[in-house]
Amino acid sequence: MLTRKQLELLDFINTRMQRDGVPPSFDEMKDALDLRSKSGIHRLITALEERGFIRRLAHRARALEIVKLPDAMAREGFSPRVIAGDRPDRPAAAIPVEPIDALELPVMGRIAAGTPIEAIQDISHHIAVPGSMLSGSGQHYALEVKGDSMIEAGINDGDIVVIREQSSAENGDIVVALVDDAEATLKRFRRKGSMIALEAANPAYETRLLPDSRVKVQGRLVGLIRSY
Repeated sequence: MLTRKQLELLDFINTRMQRDGVPPSFDEMKDALDLRSKSGIHRLITALEERGFIRRLAHRARALEIVKLPDAMAREGFSPRVIAGDRPDRPAAAIPVEPIDALELPVMGRIAAGTPIEAIQDISHHIAVPGSMLSGSGQHYALEVKGDSMIEAGINDGDIVVIREQSSAENGDIVVALVDDAEATLKRFRRKGSMIALEAANPAYETRLLPDSRVKVQGRLVGLIRSY
């Protein structure tokens, strides 16, 4: 039996993962449940994990996974993300399941979400990413975020961002931008005539306005993986 707050949190996590492919941040969970501090979220997460409804995978894919949902929620049309091989507490027939296919992506070092750093080329390691997180049929890679300039977009220092390789972007896309063929940064892209604005999501950082000849789009953000 789950408490009302535990059910609310499980519902919120499941809804966000179905919509975005990634779990919400602890701050977003706190706000959604109208709690005063993240310590309450930590207690709820621990309780849900102990009861077998969620699983934290900090050492594998830095992810939070839905393992199962209560019968009442499943009957209302929710479709949980379930890790193949986990043991459900109820018979499998009573719980709709959707296996996740994990793919290995190269982590191409660190990307600045702040002042641009030297462009990254070398692969530091690989990381398992749910196939549902990948967008389209193009090539994908991952980067570790350094800095806090995109924090209001839900991207924190230490997060892993999943990037789809592409050379163009729509206004509002969060992209990996290469400046002067030397510096890479993660910013929101906006075209203004012949100029490109690279916008931060943190009021402490100014928008960089550069001639389009100095900016090359290296890819678009399609997913995010976070450890707690």
